[in-house]
Amino acid sequence: MSHKLIKVASLALGNLLVALAVTCFIVPHGLVLGGSTGIALIVTHAAPLPLSLVVFVINVALFLLGAAFLGRSFAASTIFSTIAYPLAMSVLETLPLDQLTQEPMLAAVCAGALMGAGAGLILRAGGSTGGSDVIALVAHKYLHASVSALLWSIDACVIAGQIPFSNFEQTLLGVLSLTLLTIVMNRVMVMGRSQVQLLIFSSEHERIREKIMGEQDAGVTVIPVEQGYTRQEGRALLSVIPRRKLWAIREMITDVDPAAFWVISEVSEMRERDLKRRA
Repeated sequence: MSHKLIKVASLALGNLLVALAVTCFIVPHGLVLGGSTGIALIVTHAAPLPLSLVVFVINVALFLLGAAFLGRSFAASTIFSTIAYPLAMSVLETLPLDQLTQEPMLAAVCAGALMGAGAGLILRAGGSTGGSDVIALVAHKYLHASVSALLWSIDACVIAGQIPFSNFEQTLLGVLSLTLLTIVMNRVMVMGRSQVQLLIFSSEHERIREKIMGEQDAGVTVIPVEQGYTRQEGRALLSVIPRRKLWAIREMITDVDPAAFWVISEVSEMRERDLKRRA
């Protein structure tokens, strides 16, 4: 499958998951929501209109705003979701999916997980969910305020606008969904790319380097270092490895040099280069 087809499939699946979360869990349980969908929920409480139609109108208006102030590149990244998301909602609204669960807490968890997975797939494919993000980005361009702060402020206003139509429990569960959305989205965006970084300090650095490259088939970078207290010069090893190799490499380091010192840290993403080893 070509890269373009994978990208389109990710965008389509991402928008479907977000639409599924809203149609099956958010709307039936009256949970509050931010973004353009939250604005649409406020409108549909005031006027008996299909939610998908209102979302489409709002997204198109925000899309035109983004195209006018943020340029063609932004418009190109949002046009797919502008159409696909409300289209998926309009199809799902015709199906009997509003009674999947009677438990509001379970609905909030499922909604947050689905929306996070969907948003993560969209962003991972290089797309954009558009919506209220456009308002924040336009405001940032001219006011130079923090985008994250603007997004939180906009979502807070949208959620506040839904409070008259929601009780305290629905508001809290809506906030829970938004929190889970952020957590899951961040995880999906780096899914399959997360690695572990090892920074190793040892007098036996050369033997450890050979074993990591030979036995574990992992890359190593040798870094010149100077000890802070003794001012003695030495070598440190930097290696980014999959989690499955961490235990074996730690055991190997301990066998070679029980006095070795290492630091382990998370790496969200790594871009590898193909290197041909000399015979």
